[in-house]
Amino acid sequence: MAYISLTALLVRDYDEAIAFYVDALGFELREDTPRGDGNRWVVVAPRGATESGLLLARATKAEQRARIGDQTGGRVGHFLTTEDFAADHRRMTAAGVVFLEEPRHEPYGTVAVFQDLYGNRWDLLQPAG
Repeated sequence: MAYISLTALLVRDYDEAIAFYVDALGFELREDTPRGDGNRWVVVAPRGATESGLLLARATKAEQRARIGDQTGGRVGHFLTTEDFAADHRRMTAAGVVFLEEPRHEPYGTVAVFQDLYGNRWDLLQPAG
């Protein structure tokens, strides 16, 4: 069986990215290993996630820096699924997470788009049923 284990996300700075994902989104810091030349292998994941996480990859080239916050061309590119939308929405809002819309109810569930500290768009989603 195969699965996607990590998705790289370009960041400006490791520590500010860790602070956002851990403190504001409630993720766990799974690994932070120095790799030389100031680079680090930094992995964060939602608490309890077993198969997937984000590799926070510090942009080191001009082409990479230009894409920080816009890796998906302005589309929602990341989906954070929750079992308690209202509680997570309240907690995230209190932590300073910027929601770009009010929560809405769709046939597939409750959802609201938010952005991370770089402007990447995410859905906070509680599936229906």
